[in-house]
Amino acid sequence: MKLKVYADRLSQPSRAVLIFCKINGIDFEEFKVDLSKRQHLSPEFKEINPMAQVPAIVDGRFKLFESHAILIYLACAFPGVADHWYPADLFRRAKINSVLDWHHSNLRRGSATFVLNTVLAPALGLQKNPQAAAEAEKILYASFARIESFWLQGKGRFLLGGLQPSIADLSLVCEIMQLEVLDEKDRNRILGPHKKVMQWVEDTKNATKPHFDEMHAVLFRAKERFQKQRLMEANSDGETSQKSSLRSKM
Repeated sequence: MKLKVYADRLSQPSRAVLIFCKINGIDFEEFKVDLSKRQHLSPEFKEINPMAQVPAIVDGRFKLFESHAILIYLACAFPGVADHWYPADLFRRAKINSVLDWHHSNLRRGSATFVLNTVLAPALGLQKNPQAAAEAEKILYASFARIESFWLQGKGRFLLGGLQPSIADLSLVCEIMQLEVLDEKDRNRILGPHKKVMQWVEDTKNATKPHFDEMHAVLFRAKERFQKQRLMEANSDGETSQKSSLRSKM
């Protein structure tokens, strides 16, 4: 039976799984779970993933959730996946696992929290939390510094000195791409100083084209919507301020 992938392309872990399937020629059927419509909370989807999160897969009778577990399973279960994604060498695998474990409590925690409390909250009808955003920004700075000083050490262009990308490169770069929806000033302030990280992101993009670009198209469309929304809010605030100024002079 064909592999089933349940995903929302606005979800960074979903994109990582979809790109991996595409680039490795894994035959699959994609089922969209629209997070904005809260489809992940439906009883039907909870039958697949009781945790109500994307991505999730169904391979025959086997169901699996959590993107890192999915990537490891796909790399091991499907023939033809190049060894560099999740090497057969036990020591290399252990190193990749260490990056993936680090990712959840560092880079992902900072990125997801910052994006939520600067861009996504208003779009979802939620209140921004400036304190949470400030703390998340500190985590992002520390995460990028750690990536540059430790994970990107070596002669290779990829994590752990790899000459080709692993599932860790794909997962972390898809996370960083989520910062594209930020205001340009915020994104440049956070990511701009980290030239080594930015080059690694570009190298991973190039190594996974054209599938990387295909899966991120929806993110760039969202970026345009958020930019227009911010412009409208700025114009509205300017008009309100101008009216207040005129009233004070009357």
